Amino acid sequence: MRTPGSTDYTDDLRLAHVLADDADSITTTRFKAIDLHVMSKPDLTPVTDADQAVEEGIRRTLSRVRSRDAVVGEEQGTTGHSQRRWVVDPIDGTKNFVRGVPVWATLISLVVDDEVVLGVVSAPQLQRRWWASIGNGAWTGRSLLKATRCQVSDVRRLEDASLSYSSFSGWDERGRLDDFMSLTRRCWRSRAYGDFWSYMLLAEGAVDLAAEPDLEVYDMAALDVIVREAGGRFSSLDGTDGPFGGNALASNGHLHEAALSFLGSLPDDADDPDSRPVGAGSVHEFRSRRTRSEDSEDDETLHD
Repeated sequence: MRTPGSTDYTDDLRLAHVLADDADSITTTRFKAIDLHVMSKPDLTPVTDADQAVEEGIRRTLSRVRSRDAVVGEEQGTTGHSQRRWVVDPIDGTKNFVRGVPVWATLISLVVDDEVVLGVVSAPQLQRRWWASIGNGAWTGRSLLKATRCQVSDVRRLEDASLSYSSFSGWDERGRLDDFMSLTRRCWRSRAYGDFWSYMLLAEGAVDLAAEPDLEVYDMAALDVIVREAGGRFSSLDGTDGPFGGNALASNGHLHEAALSFLGSLPDDADDPDSRPVGAGSVHEFRSRRTRSEDSEDDETLHD
C-alpha cells in the first residue's frame, strides 16, 4: 500500500505498458528475421536494428507525452535534464536475440529523485510480462487484467538456496571467480538462467539469489523495483541498495548478508567493527585464515 501523501504513478505505469506493447510489436517481427542487421558496438557487444528501432520508438512517444522527462537508453545515452528519468534497455539479452534464443526482454523503468518508482519487463517470446510500481507490489501475467502477484521465497539457508547468474567469464575477468564459485558450492543449486530472467524468477520465488559482476543502470533499474516490490532486496556487491553501483546482488532478503559475505568487498581491517563478517567457507574467510596462520608462523620464527 502506498503511504499517505505519496505520488501515484498509475498513469506512468500504464504508459510504460503501452511502450512495452509497441516494443513487443517490433521485436517479435524482427526476431529470427532473415534480414536482421547485426552490428558490433565499440565494446564488441552486438546491437541489432531491432534494438535501435525499439529505443527510437520509445523516445518518440516519450518526447510527445512526457516531453519534460529525461531519457536514459542503452543505444542513445541520456537526453534531457529532469528529476524524472525513463531508463530503457530496448533488448536485454541481445546475444540471445541474435542467435534465436527466445529469452530476451525490453526493460522500461521510471526513476524519480534517484529512486526507481516503476518498472516493466516484457518478454514476448516467453509470453510473459512483469511489472511493479512503488508501494503497489509486483505482478506478472499477459496483461494488467490477467495478472498474479509476485512474492519472493522464504528460503533462509544458503544450503537450501537456488542461485542464478549469467556467466562465469565476467567474474573471472574481475578476479572474483573463486569467490563466486565458493558461493555456488554453498548453495543447493546454481543455474545460468541469465539476464533479466534470473531476477524475474527470483521475484516469483523460483530462485533465491541472483548476481552479476558488471551491469549498467539500464540493465538493472526495472529489475530493482520488481524485486523490491516482490519482497526481496536488490543491491550492488558492496551492499548499497539500488541499481546504481555497476553490479548486482538480488535476493529474497533473508539470504542477502550471507551472499554478500562471499561476493562483497574484502574488509579493509579485520578488527574494524564496521567491516562485514565473511562467511564460513568463503574465499574471503579462507584468505583471512591463511593470513592469520602466516602471521602466526612469522611470530614463531621471531621467537625461535
